[in-house]
Amino acid sequence: MSFDDLELDQQLLNALVVMGHNRPTSIQLLAIPPALDQQDIMASAPTGTGKTLAFLLPSVQRLLDYPRRKGGSTRILILTPTRELAKQINLVATQLIQGTGLIVGDIIGGVAYQEQEDILLGSVDIVIATPGRLIEYIDSEAFDCREVESVILDEADRMLDMGFINEMYRIIGETRWRKQTSLFSATLEGKGLTEFCREVLKNPIKITAEVSRRESGKITQWVHIADDPKHKLDLLIAILQQESKHDQQQKNIVFVKTRVRLTDLVSQLSERNISCNYLRGEMDQEKRTVALKEFKDGDVNILIATDVAARGIDVPDITHVINFDMPHSADIYVHRIGRTARAGKKGTAISLIEAHDVDILAKVERYTDQVLKRRVILSLRPQHKEAQISQRKTKKIVNKKGDARLFELKEQKITQRKNKKEKRGKQRLRDKKAKGKPQWAGKNKKHKFK
Repeated sequence: MSFDDLELDQQLLNALVVMGHNRPTSIQLLAIPPALDQQDIMASAPTGTGKTLAFLLPSVQRLLDYPRRKGGSTRILILTPTRELAKQINLVATQLIQGTGLIVGDIIGGVAYQEQEDILLGSVDIVIATPGRLIEYIDSEAFDCREVESVILDEADRMLDMGFINEMYRIIGETRWRKQTSLFSATLEGKGLTEFCREVLKNPIKITAEVSRRESGKITQWVHIADDPKHKLDLLIAILQQESKHDQQQKNIVFVKTRVRLTDLVSQLSERNISCNYLRGEMDQEKRTVALKEFKDGDVNILIATDVAARGIDVPDITHVINFDMPHSADIYVHRIGRTARAGKKGTAISLIEAHDVDILAKVERYTDQVLKRRVILSLRPQHKEAQISQRKTKKIVNKKGDARLFELKEQKITQRKNKKEKRGKQRLRDKKAKGKPQWAGKNKKHKFK
């Protein structure tokens, strides 16, 4: 099936050819038809499978089908969790609307009001925004929500994880005149997201797109066992130096957990004369832009990043994702490695595992339904065996409302009582008698033997 079969405007078809898109992906085939019919959508698909075009194409098509005679405020509002993702969507949208006369802009943090004044006061058809900055403009009555026809929430689960739940509900309330709401994400999991969808979406079409062999780039995944932090740093340096010998055009993203860890790692690599850039939260927008540009242009081939960048970077030729620190959940691992092997290309994902990481590694293997290969660098062979997974038994109990909860403490107490009883074993009556004066002696009742 081709894009021609989706009944898109010829201007959009021409733009897709220029952008190098020949055939729609599975998520685009499933999402575009109901979106054109203005149905609410709840869609999930792995990263790198074309979700951006899946919601941009029907949005632009509607603007072309129902043009307005004079300018006005935003008609399509797209919410994203990070500035980087907003910029990436803006780039794709700009390419898509070439020659249509439509206008696109973004509202993100780290940018002065004067730079966004034209977007707020001018005639803009599509706005991509981060929730925090958009709320600031709504509160100051600088952004008009009354003409918004469609709200698209991209990576909604990530926005919830980042604590934007109140802002999301507020924006949904301010755009109450909208005709359509769409939610796109790589995963649709979590109680908070389920409740949000139930309250915000109206009879949504639920779409779960699997990745075809044509769409999925082959990601080779493996792990290295590290004895301690120093050993892990040596492994990272060896991997970066080893891979650079084989591929001069490689691009590496190294993920860490916190900003403190990022600062330490950048300093340690600098001491080893390894050039790198970094990307983290609460970073000046100008520095972000420079870091990403140098990374995309190949001036710097190593980017150290916290998870704020996991869903915001779309560089098509990233060759390696290295988990210097493992994430706290398996779905974030999937988002991290989704930065490589995009658009059908191949990629490599490497995780450095210390003893405290074995539990999350096991969760990742269950979540992805595959056992990650263990590899060894001969000169840095680990001195210790891989740590064992924590043995904690849990029991799933369902309450009256039907919510599943885990009562680990209760299960542990039951196990302890059972073990104590088995250890004590069977005792005879005479073994229970105390030596010397019997317990019933001195009591005014006749002792009865059973």
